[in-house]
Amino acid sequence: MNYTSLYLSKAIIATTLLTSPLVYANNQKQNLEHIEVQGVQSRLQARGILKDSIAKTELIDAQQLKNMQAANLSEAIDKALGIRVSNECSMCGAKRIMINGMKGEHTNVLINGIPLHTMLSGFYGMDSVATAGIGTIEIARGAGASLTAPEAIGGIVNLVSKKPTENSAELDVAFGIQDYRKLSMVAMGISDDEKSTVSMIAQHDSRAQFDGDNNGISESPLLDNQSLALTLTHDLSLDTTVKARYGRSQSEVFGGPVIGDTTSSIAETLSSVNKGEADNLFADNDVRNRYIGNPWETAEWVDTQREEWLFTLLHSLNDNLVLDVSYANIEHIQDSFYESIDYYAEDDMQFVAAKLYYSLNNQHLITLGMDHRDETMRSHTEALANNPLYMSDSFDYTVSGLFIQDTYTPSIDFELALAIRIDQINANFIANQAIGDEIDETLISPRLDVRWFHHENWTSRFSVGQGYRAPLSFFESDHGILDAEKGYLVDVHDVERSLGYNYSLNHTADKLNATLSVAYTQVDNLASLTHNASGTPVLGQLTEQADVLAWDFAIGYQLTPSLLVGGSFEAYQYNDVFKSSFGIAPTEQRASVNLDYEYNEWGLSANYLFVPSRDLADYGYEAFNDQQATQAKETDVGSYGLLDFKVTYALNKQVKLYFGINNALDYNQAADEDTPIMFDNEGSYDVTYIYAPLRGRLAYIGFDYDF
Repeated sequence: MNYTSLYLSKAIIATTLLTSPLVYANNQKQNLEHIEVQGVQSRLQARGILKDSIAKTELIDAQQLKNMQAANLSEAIDKALGIRVSNECSMCGAKRIMINGMKGEHTNVLINGIPLHTMLSGFYGMDSVATAGIGTIEIARGAGASLTAPEAIGGIVNLVSKKPTENSAELDVAFGIQDYRKLSMVAMGISDDEKSTVSMIAQHDSRAQFDGDNNGISESPLLDNQSLALTLTHDLSLDTTVKARYGRSQSEVFGGPVIGDTTSSIAETLSSVNKGEADNLFADNDVRNRYIGNPWETAEWVDTQREEWLFTLLHSLNDNLVLDVSYANIEHIQDSFYESIDYYAEDDMQFVAAKLYYSLNNQHLITLGMDHRDETMRSHTEALANNPLYMSDSFDYTVSGLFIQDTYTPSIDFELALAIRIDQINANFIANQAIGDEIDETLISPRLDVRWFHHENWTSRFSVGQGYRAPLSFFESDHGILDAEKGYLVDVHDVERSLGYNYSLNHTADKLNATLSVAYTQVDNLASLTHNASGTPVLGQLTEQADVLAWDFAIGYQLTPSLLVGGSFEAYQYNDVFKSSFGIAPTEQRASVNLDYEYNEWGLSANYLFVPSRDLADYGYEAFNDQQATQAKETDVGSYGLLDFKVTYALNKQVKLYFGINNALDYNQAADEDTPIMFDNEGSYDVTYIYAPLRGRLAYIGFDYDF
């Protein structure tokens, strides 16, 4: 890594961010009279024309993101209701976002309503999505929650950018233990005539490896992220608005041998392959003892680079007809090293969508549209190139869809939306010897949404819908590529097909807000990792139906004008078929209590999360601490609690000081329970015996400067 160029680029970014809005609208303060002219987007939102762009359920606003000290997406939504972030690997730290109890690959991430994440980025991308510049995170639960994201069987996470309303800039800097660093800058400007806006964000965040049991092998990897995004909007007229967004990010992950302990650097680790294999990896062949192998033998390194372009046009043809057109281009590159096995992949995706909103009358809003997704992924590995048992997971994937939705509002107390999509899906693993595409299907997917205000304090929401997903990435199947001798095979021929039901009942009063939610989802052709007669890992599909029942309850009460308290409980029940598909056991139950307190210049935000004990044997956990397979790991694991809090103090209207601690009780699996490193019954090493948090206490201090 060229650190001189890195820090120089950061200095340029900082200077640009902090000065551009002032240059962009330097005459704003000279205006003696202010006349607000609403552009087409604001007018249409006020009329409700754009309300069906995404079905909103749970919301996380910018202040909540600050209270959580969330630097990236996985941290921002880790404790959100109905969502769990699953850590899939103790070495590479892969994170998956699970909604309604579904698997991580069943979640789609949108930016301003447009799907900008590829098949590949869903595995390593969630820790690198910066929170700087996000105004709201919208979490919609259930299949077909977005007209333009039908593959989201579990639901969608939509990142809504802050909208510039004035010339402003913000600098947020924090430092902490574990080499924690966070530097984010947001700058926004608006022209004198209010027809044009600009927003720019830059963020750098990092943290060191974490080794809870001090044996020289990390349980949580080094993480270093850099992000930059620029958004421009312009009202060509009162009826036409155009928007352009450019984003670029780079993320580096390194886990395994601890830098400064069992290795001197990442470069030294990767080059240590030349030393060959050590006689033993751990003292006395026990994963709980000191690591004595060569650095490369437990090392996982992933370097990810993303570049994304997004263009949108919003045009009002007349008072009743609106056109919304979007185009996105995403390039995702992954360069990685998994314990001597290299893997390089380029994933390019283009997405185009067009919608027509037609106000038939005061009761019916018709949405008619089409979209097309074209994704090409090419991967390569030198280490397995000559292995006849290895099949590249390179693929071509295209989806073309048509959809129509009628939003019927006969009164202010009742709203019904009925939508249907028709999709033509083609997927081809190009390295497969089979003739033709693995998947070539036309699917019809309906969805019904109902919202009913029973009373001024009671609201019901019900939805039922179908969704689909093409299982194309082997990363979702528990690191199949890591076996250099047995190789890897793909046996996928159908899309996963789901049917989901969701119901919620909400009560809102002056000081009280409570919601009960229930969701049931069933999936056919669920992807799962199996092994053939030779022991070769195979990405295949289950023949039986998998299902999960999820329910949760949340309550918040404004105890005093300064104090808000709340709590929640969640539970998930999987059938045996679904359980068999998991590589990492999901959390089945959890409860939380939280409070937010403000008094004069002081503020306090705190959250306590509790996870009860459980039996890992239900998910096929079986492993040993010693290579001889005589010391079995526990499958009955205990309960644990996580406490996070943050205290802020406002020096003045512009500057806030803060400090906080995440995981204040310092619970982590390796130190308090057992290491996630394991041997199977054949003496093979792995790093996936995960069931609890793998990173300990993180204390930090910082400041937030608005100007």
